[in-house]
Amino acid sequence: MAKFWCSLCIIIVLQLSQLAISRHEQVPTPPLPVLPLPTFSQLKWQQRELTMFLHFGVNTFTDSEWGTGKENPAIFNPVGLNTKQWVTAAAEAGISLMILTAKHHDGFCLWPSKYTDHSVASSPWKNGHGDVVQEFVTAVKAHGSIDAGLYLSPWDCHDRRYGHDLQYNEYYLAQLQELLNKYGSVKEIWFDGAKGKNEKKMSYYFTDWFAVVRELQSSINIFSDAGPDVRWVGNEQGFAGNTSWSTINSTSLSIGNASIIDYLNTGDPKGTNWLPAECDVSIRKGWFWHKSESPKKLSKLLEIYYNSVGRNCVMLVNVPPNSTGLISETDVQRLKEFRSAIDTIFSTNLAEKCLIKASSQRGGKGGGFGPENALDSDHLWTYWAPRDDGDKKEHWIEIRVPNGGLRFNVVRIQEAIGLGQRIVRHEIYVDGKKLVEGTTVGYKRLHRLEEVHGQDVRIIIKESRGSPLISSVGLHFDPFWNAKKQ
Repeated sequence: MAKFWCSLCIIIVLQLSQLAISRHEQVPTPPLPVLPLPTFSQLKWQQRELTMFLHFGVNTFTDSEWGTGKENPAIFNPVGLNTKQWVTAAAEAGISLMILTAKHHDGFCLWPSKYTDHSVASSPWKNGHGDVVQEFVTAVKAHGSIDAGLYLSPWDCHDRRYGHDLQYNEYYLAQLQELLNKYGSVKEIWFDGAKGKNEKKMSYYFTDWFAVVRELQSSINIFSDAGPDVRWVGNEQGFAGNTSWSTINSTSLSIGNASIIDYLNTGDPKGTNWLPAECDVSIRKGWFWHKSESPKKLSKLLEIYYNSVGRNCVMLVNVPPNSTGLISETDVQRLKEFRSAIDTIFSTNLAEKCLIKASSQRGGKGGGFGPENALDSDHLWTYWAPRDDGDKKEHWIEIRVPNGGLRFNVVRIQEAIGLGQRIVRHEIYVDGKKLVEGTTVGYKRLHRLEEVHGQDVRIIIKESRGSPLISSVGLHFDPFWNAKKQ
């Protein structure tokens, strides 16, 4: 009898196990990615949205933008330098990455490099014992929620080795190693191809430089016209293309090549490399501080935000410290206004209390890929995925407003870019009227409209690389925007 009950128990356990396995097999799986994909570091970079550049050096004291390399280090004396004030200004603006010009085109180094005397070591500031880079990274680290980045200009119009390929590339690499070995974690390193028209011919060993950067700091993002992690958007106005792909063919890129500006601005849907664009722009007219200049109006900064962050890019806003060594109070206040405006517009998603439905969903109801995912707080890894309908071209997701409609003038759409950028074309209808014909979405797409009062907002995906995956949608009201005045 005991054997019978033992056998019966074994049979029941096996049947229950098979039942559990069959149930797990029925849980819908995520769709396959559409390549290429971002790295972990690129995803974190994209989520920053707003970052800060700090142009500071001898130009700050000569009222110029591009130095000559002949400046006397004695002019550099920021007697009130306070990098903690820089970091506080950035933190109050919601910025999580700050990039300092460790060396600009004039060749003057903000750290005491042992490979040149054209540095802070030859200046009267702190009797030649100062180190701006060290004070900068110390202040950043002390804050805790902000990361450091550095810019080391390839063009150096001071050093005599410039124009001699081997000697200068060795010099540049030596300084690069100083910065990346001595000053702790650096999350973004900036390279560019800027150079004066009549400057000596010079071949930069970018491949060697990038390899050394990777060796010294594996989690860093490398910026240049050609990446390999972040690309230039192609202008210094902060505007991305209306079509903005994070994908591009890096074999078609080269640093300092003016003929590829349009390609940089839009990216390439057939690109084989994930290389998102960064939109650099200064809060003032110039990149270095000038007493005669003042910060851009709030409305202009918001316009840039919509055309950078709102077009699948990161906005890198330059805020230059003044000759005292502080960020000017007018710039600090404008940054606060900018952050306050962004929070006013986007802290509330008017769609959160609305009903949401879609043309279909992967795995059916309860499968984990329903449209309700587009209203949660995860804008990356939870998403609405339509059913794989083979040849079906269009899919839609709809926000239905209860109790008489909503007033809004911004529509936000975000893709689950961790599985690739997919949407090629989309349209937005409000109460059956088409208001938007759009192309790419990417990490974030923001559409500013004339003020609308509507009940049904339908986003139709007209064309996509694979099934579209929408991680977030939002309806917002921007009180600073008047479409009729634009």
